[in-house]
Amino acid sequence: MSEQPLPSWVTWQQRPFPDANLLLMHGQRPALVDSGFVGHAEQTAAWARAHAGDIDLVVNTHWHSDHVGGNALLQARGAGIAAGALEAEAIARRDPGCCVAEYLDQPVAPYTVDVPLDDGQVLRLGDADWEVVSAPGHTPGHLALWQPDERLLVAGDALSDYDVGWVNRALDGPEAATTALDSLKRMADLTPRVILPAHGPSPADTAAAFATALRRAQRLVDDPDGAVWYGARRIFAFALMIRDGIPAGQVEPYLHARAWLADAARLLGRTREVLAAELIDTMLRSGAIVLREGRLHAAAEHTPVAPESLRVPYPRAWQTTETR
Repeated sequence: MSEQPLPSWVTWQQRPFPDANLLLMHGQRPALVDSGFVGHAEQTAAWARAHAGDIDLVVNTHWHSDHVGGNALLQARGAGIAAGALEAEAIARRDPGCCVAEYLDQPVAPYTVDVPLDDGQVLRLGDADWEVVSAPGHTPGHLALWQPDERLLVAGDALSDYDVGWVNRALDGPEAATTALDSLKRMADLTPRVILPAHGPSPADTAAAFATALRRAQRLVDDPDGAVWYGARRIFAFALMIRDGIPAGQVEPYLHARAWLADAARLLGRTREVLAAELIDTMLRSGAIVLREGRLHAAAEHTPVAPESLRVPYPRAWQTTETR
């Protein structure tokens, strides 16, 4: 946790993958930033209720599965959902690409967005006003939240104490890494006292954290192929986390069937078969994944997910699904 204290009206919880960290704002309008993975929605809702009572609003920094997984349950219990306007529009259309869920093979329970958010908009969360800061790059609709009185920055996946968010050149274009770098520069200019990232601890030295993040983001700009590899490693590790590993004999067929791997192979000038084999080999050799009892597992700390919790419809089926 950061050496800088948080105000009493904020509660922050660091969580391992596949969940994002949680941030609660207490007061007249109890609010939660991000809601974790669908497999842990009940735990998220119970934690939020225990600390703040009924949640009035959930604010999503972006729509990846580890940030919106509790939305449906919290919305069913009366909370509104706020998200960037780009994402809100796609969710309202029931676009099959919502949350990049099917593309990444990361399930998300269906929800609606009640409050579309734009850059510069001021939100009352708890008993404090927060400014919406557009921070695209990791996703086009990614946003941060800024509390100027306490100089608190909710950074989402833009940066963490150990890394920066991966970017999707295939879906978001060749300038995605440059866009992410520009967003980091904008956030650094705020000179926050405390950075609250979506993953990992809150950095003790915010200036050093931004300096490191800017160097890492610049590398993604300078090395487009490296950026593709970085994203592929992150997506594959997440797939292993939420499935308690995958049997070794099924891993390559699983990867061959993934849209994200096909796009990565195209960008890298490889076949999907060659890239899948390379991805497995390089991650085994680096220790990022491990073979244990006939299954490949992600080596990073993560919380198990019950298999039945993954059985939710992908967005192309959301049209016929009740969301509230």
